[in-house]
Amino acid sequence: MFSNSKKTNPPAAAKQQPPSILSAGLTVNGDLNSEGEMQIDCLVNGDVTAGRLAIGENAKVIGEVVAEHVLIRGEVVGRIRAKSVELDKSAKVRGDIWHELLSIAAGAKIEGLCKFAENPREGAGTTKLSVVQLPEAVDAPADKPAQKPHKTSQTAAATDIGSLPGLARATS
Repeated sequence: MFSNSKKTNPPAAAKQQPPSILSAGLTVNGDLNSEGEMQIDCLVNGDVTAGRLAIGENAKVIGEVVAEHVLIRGEVVGRIRAKSVELDKSAKVRGDIWHELLSIAAGAKIEGLCKFAENPREGAGTTKLSVVQLPEAVDAPADKPAQKPHKTSQTAAATDIGSLPGLARATS
């Protein structure tokens, strides 16, 4: 009755922002950064950083992808660093995937390493990918094509997959 307490309204919940959408037909040359959600349906030549990221089926990202959660339906050429990575059946990835959680649908294509990391987003952007030219190609005269490095031939023994530890042969 005689208390001096003031009624305070609880702070309004942070309003959920709509996702940033990059539509098909657009070409982005440069890095994209967002703390929120992003949907990419176009070509991006640069690194992409977002809280949540969805890469559409006809989209292509050439650069590093860093996100808390990432869903890939399109193509990524570059490293992916995310807490949760989901590759849909139409996904094509050429680069390493650093993840805590990884989901790969049947049909997804990966050319690179998948590596578990406690905090995959840490250290992102510290190393850039670059094209390295072999010394043989640099020293080759203009009138003579560069020679490929000599490979040593190794004969692969015909190994029955069932004899490898941890692998079993499917029988029908």
